[in-house]
Amino acid sequence: MKSDIASLFRSVSIAAAGLAILLAGCGGSNLPSNANGSAQPGAITEYNLGVSSTNIPLSIAKGPDGNLWFTDNAPDIGRITPNGTVSEFTQGFGKLTRTEDITAGPDGNLWFTDGATNSIGRITPSGVVTEFSSGISAYAGIRFITAGPDGNLWFTEVGADKIGRITPSGVVTEFSSGISSHAGLADITTGADGNLWFTESGLDRIGRITPSGVVTEFATGISPNAYPYRIAAGPDGNIWFTEPEDSGIGRITPGGTVTEFHSGIAPYSGLGAIATGSDGNLWFTESNADQIGRITPSGVVTTFSYTLPDRASPFDITPGPGGDMWFTMPGVDEIGRITV
Repeated sequence: MKSDIASLFRSVSIAAAGLAILLAGCGGSNLPSNANGSAQPGAITEYNLGVSSTNIPLSIAKGPDGNLWFTDNAPDIGRITPNGTVSEFTQGFGKLTRTEDITAGPDGNLWFTDGATNSIGRITPSGVVTEFSSGISAYAGIRFITAGPDGNLWFTEVGADKIGRITPSGVVTEFSSGISSHAGLADITTGADGNLWFTESGLDRIGRITPSGVVTEFATGISPNAYPYRIAAGPDGNIWFTEPEDSGIGRITPGGTVTEFHSGIAPYSGLGAIATGSDGNLWFTESNADQIGRITPSGVVTTFSYTLPDRASPFDITPGPGGDMWFTMPGVDEIGRITV
């Protein structure tokens, strides 16, 4: 059910907000334009044709083929071209599969998490699916996945308090030493320092793991009950993360110094994913407020929203071909693009 979508990772409620939108395939409205006729930053386009109404678009990533690939919380993976043409791949999945997070791998394929079957999946650009479960702890609670600096894929296991690593051939290694119990492991990303950085929502910490498996946890400077959630490497060499319970965005240096930014972020806006854009800023989703936000490396926030009360609940966001940001809207079964 649509009301259950965010419970996969955390609960959100829905509200509406204001600006302009073009609904691809369903008519449109005037968007702000520059003198040359191109859309100004913040112009939003929605794509809904080709996305099955029974699916719930969750995570999205730029693929090696120049398209965007997204998970559906169903036994399939979706692909959308830069012009908005959607294809859905359903062959090769188990009946119980629920595709969740997705990332481009170093091997030219897409890799995704499947918490329902406790496995990691791989899909080629042509749609051939393989799923791997050997070596993954029972009831691991697999959540997010990212390409590592070592040519492997790394993922979090909230149920097992472990970080997993899987090679392109499917060999899994799990790391638990140095990770506190009940950490609430969530998102993971590769930093500019050549390490993996991850959020510990349950303990209000940020973790760092080296490619060899050495873990360090950082808590100083993070507000109590902030719930660090999604995380991304920033354009400034630091790591940035969202704090949905504290309505803030955090920045941590490779040495562990944390700065939090709250100005310009509305309380209870439902901060979700964050990603670096082609403009040298970071872009993030606000599910409760139906908004996309942008924060500069110095901490200046701008939010972009629209007037249609369609309860879109933007969830994940990623840079796409052409420099714009693409995001999922699980509340309305749509993929969005915002001009950078």
